[in-house]
Amino acid sequence: MIEKKDSVWDYVRALFWALLLAGIFRSFVYEPFSIPSGSMQPTLLIGDHLFVSKWTYGYSKHSLPMSPNLYDGRVPNGVPDRGDVIVFKFIEEKWRGGETTITRTDYIKRLVGLPGDTVQMKGGRLYINGAMTDRRPDGEFSAGGQTYNQYIETLPNGVEHKILEIDDNQSLDNTEVFKVPAEHYFFMGDNRDNSNDSRYSVKYVPAENLVGRADILFLSIDWKGDDWMDFDFGLRWDRMFTSIGP
Repeated sequence: MIEKKDSVWDYVRALFWALLLAGIFRSFVYEPFSIPSGSMQPTLLIGDHLFVSKWTYGYSKHSLPMSPNLYDGRVPNGVPDRGDVIVFKFIEEKWRGGETTITRTDYIKRLVGLPGDTVQMKGGRLYINGAMTDRRPDGEFSAGGQTYNQYIETLPNGVEHKILEIDDNQSLDNTEVFKVPAEHYFFMGDNRDNSNDSRYSVKYVPAENLVGRADILFLSIDWKGDDWMDFDFGLRWDRMFTSIGP
């Protein structure tokens, strides 16, 4: 009997330490995220699962679970690079039931505008600080019954990445000139005509809202069913354990 009690206690203690270490790893090292939408296609596909590094830009309250209001800013204050694919908190105030509620949603987009930059879309082309970024055709991409024109875009710092366009005359292909404030960033989805990003409601993202940099794809599930009750799926083996960054 004593041996059985000790054995049960050993299991409980081992489980406690395992959960504690997993929580520390998730909070301060790498956090897993999954991709539910096509706004970052073709870089990230629906069903991709990835690790986001929490230390790359330092830690803010939004890097931690439930965004505890412990301090302002980032410690240490890391600076992201243009072209990084980043998870950030999109914070909205909504009026519901006679009172204001705050929602915090995790978004993943590509950083295109740094503090002090001007950013604009004209005729489907991205302009940063008045200069049009280069893009070259790279075939087509099909998803969800839609065929897109695929391009390779080159950002001012030389980072190349793929983007999608239905054509150059969609609603977000012509915008005002955005002036990125100090300590804020401007994000866009790689699926340019199907992304809620800084051109629309997201606007400028404060530096402290950055959660971390998307680094590694560790699993990619191709859901083939028509709805969530259809469990027909496959694995995209060629995407597993691949780097997301440039």
